[in-house]
Amino acid sequence: GNTAKLEVRDHPLYTGLKQDREMVKSASGTRVNKCLHGEGSFAEEFMSACQQLFGKGCLLQFEDFNSNDAFPLLEAMREKYLCYNDDIQGTAAVTVAGILGGLRLRHPSVTDLVPLLRSERFLFHGAGSANVGAATLLVKAAGVDPSQIFMTNSRGLIWRNHFGEGGSYRNDEQKAFAIKGEPMTPHKDLVDVVRYVKPTVLIGAVGVSPNCFTKEVVTQLFSPSWLSKVGIPNAGDAVFAVPADQRPILFALSNPKTQAEITATNAYAWTKGNVIFGSGTSFDPVTVDGKVHAPGQVNNVYIFPGLSFGAQACAASKIPDEIFLAAAEAVAQTLDSQDLAEDRVVPNLARIRDVGLNVAAATAWACQKAGLATINLGASQEEVKAKLSSMMWVPGGGSRRSA
Repeated sequence: GNTAKLEVRDHPLYTGLKQDREMVKSASGTRVNKCLHGEGSFAEEFMSACQQLFGKGCLLQFEDFNSNDAFPLLEAMREKYLCYNDDIQGTAAVTVAGILGGLRLRHPSVTDLVPLLRSERFLFHGAGSANVGAATLLVKAAGVDPSQIFMTNSRGLIWRNHFGEGGSYRNDEQKAFAIKGEPMTPHKDLVDVVRYVKPTVLIGAVGVSPNCFTKEVVTQLFSPSWLSKVGIPNAGDAVFAVPADQRPILFALSNPKTQAEITATNAYAWTKGNVIFGSGTSFDPVTVDGKVHAPGQVNNVYIFPGLSFGAQACAASKIPDEIFLAAAEAVAQTLDSQDLAEDRVVPNLARIRDVGLNVAAATAWACQKAGLATINLGASQEEVKAKLSSMMWVPGGGSRRSA
């Protein structure tokens, strides 16, 4: 529980105020925690005090705020302080990193992966901070057209009226990804939404709907034109054999494992190993027709340690969306031949320090190029990487890691 729950307040070791949070209506009409917003708020006072005490190079990371509070708080602080929200931006970056990793599996000879994002069709199942953050990063930093992004909430596919207010969105963040006009076809159930959108990338981050990626949903990801071409009128129990560059990408990001939208076993078994799969929780490798598929765990640990290290080391003034995209690219570019052979969308966790160093170098170098770094770490990304490598802490002491 948290301090808004009575059982925590009644504990003998709880020393906080035993009163409810004061909630107010925001400019956008949502209910927010008063102490986090507005001039002179507690959040503003705290951020200012940290900067005064530790200097402008102090990096502050937000975590576990309610979505209605998290988005406006981030917007209010991100230009004033060196800070970011890991639930929104860290999760967004690792999600995009996983998608880029999936595109590497589709197109192993391509080195510039970001332009490939602009040809995809995305469906985000769930409209919390994780999915909204990822969709925002795709649009603002990667140049994906908003018309290629679709999102669901508890009301089904999110839509808005052509003119004026009204629709199925719940806040301004959801409204940004609402399609114009309510669809004339069924759009409440996920299988109907998938059938309507025809996504090439399906991302689940619902948190409260385990196993919602049913067999019918998953098999809908395979293009009707392909099914027709091989004489299969519907998905059913089809034996899939899609070309490598047409494999759909499917992520089940909810934690813990009991809340996952689908298991790795079902994802691979139902599609005969032809889906590109990533998960928010750890799943064991799955063997289908003699091939081992090792699902990548699309977790923030691939982003926040390296990004924070790089931003703090170069004393960045702020961390805009473009820096998170650079970090995401660094994760995807760290995939090696073994990762690709095992169908991973992110590198093997055993190489996390290599990933962290590459992310830190990409972060600091991108900050330098953008004029955001107040400390220059090198004249090239390789020089920056070598400098950061010498600064890395090594567990157990001993010498610093060499470049």
